Amino acid sequence: MGGGLAGCEAALQLARFGLPVVLHEMRPATGTPAHQTGALAEIVCSNSLKSTAPATASGLLKDELSRLGCFLLADAQQAAVPAGAALAVDRDSFSAVVTRRIEASPLIRVVRGEVDGLPADAGSFWILATGPLTSDALQQEIGRLAGQPALHFFDAIAPTVTAESLDLDILFRAARYDRGTADYLNAPFDEAKYRRFHTELVGAERATVRAFDRASCFDSCLPVEIIAESGPDTLAFGPLRPVGLNDPRTGRRPFAVAQLRQENREASLYGLVGFQTQLTYGEQRRVFRLIPGLARAEFVRLGQLHRNFYLDTPRVLQRNFALPKAPHIRVAGQITGVEGYVESIASGLWTAWQLAGELLAIELPSLPSTTICGALLSDFLFDDTSERLSPMNANFGVLPHLGRTVRPKRERKLAYCRRALEDLDRFLADPATARLLAASRQG
Repeated sequence: MGGGLAGCEAALQLARFGLPVVLHEMRPATGTPAHQTGALAEIVCSNSLKSTAPATASGLLKDELSRLGCFLLADAQQAAVPAGAALAVDRDSFSAVVTRRIEASPLIRVVRGEVDGLPADAGSFWILATGPLTSDALQQEIGRLAGQPALHFFDAIAPTVTAESLDLDILFRAARYDRGTADYLNAPFDEAKYRRFHTELVGAERATVRAFDRASCFDSCLPVEIIAESGPDTLAFGPLRPVGLNDPRTGRRPFAVAQLRQENREASLYGLVGFQTQLTYGEQRRVFRLIPGLARAEFVRLGQLHRNFYLDTPRVLQRNFALPKAPHIRVAGQITGVEGYVESIASGLWTAWQLAGELLAIELPSLPSTTICGALLSDFLFDDTSERLSPMNANFGVLPHLGRTVRPKRERKLAYCRRALEDLDRFLADPATARLLAASRQG
């Protein structure tokens, strides 16, 4: 249930192991506050799937998923757009590639329309991958079976502008520290322009959000105006930090820099990096046009704030992501408490693998805790020592210590990566894992 990233990956993995799947997606008949289309695997916030660099946690996660045979990561490569050391996609192309793959599978049938309740029939298995914008009725039903209400945080979307409306005499192309290709457009602020922008941003009118509570915001998605409120220079040291960026026309580092990232393959759309916001639409146009080079910006998508929901996984789910009161129902994606596109894909893959193992009478070993997949989807999500679960991205902090001192930092991160991939190879070579992979229809 759910045709987002986790649901599509789960469906494809189950079909990979020869299992028939019905994929339910409520869009376009029933929309959400964030989605704009009825397409499968629609990306709604940022088009970036983060870094591919080998010494990063997000890069390691991608390497792990590639070895596990992840479908959506391969599809993302087909729809990639220039983004330096990051994997960014043309949203429409990515969705189209995923849709074609699913429609081409003889074992997957897509059913459109909202499922307004959880199935009581234990004769079939369900994976709930309904995402952070799960309908209210379904939230209540999940909460009832989970034994406690769902938790919430607030997620914010950044605006998108047309490339032709940008002033390229002011903006400059550069990569931070000249690493990789110069795929980002950079808007240079001098101090006077930055101070004016900060003043207008903090004083701008905001959209009313029912029961909005700053403490409920997930830190990585804090609206830019809330970050700005914490101090006059917070933006200059945060999302507008100019470190590693010199304006080629002056040879100097600006006081602050706003970056724009390519959003589609034709390079006709650019997203404002780090500019998630809850400003009213009119105020977004007024204030963000104060950014140098954006005076005549045409906004094709304005920012918004919406409430996401997830489960307190360590206290309400079994380790195979089953609801204890309804073990035929599994959960995957962001509603388990992972945060991020690739992390959601990983969740869909692993939930599907565990279910496939059960259906094929194969007792899979646990994912190694030294991998990002294992540390995040097993150790972190089922750690019940904290009072409540907070959503988590891939990061090296979830991995167990190396057990030795490695310096400098880059070498230490590379050591984490080598250990993870070696242990993952051993997992894949395990006889039980090998039996599951032998059932694969990939050949």
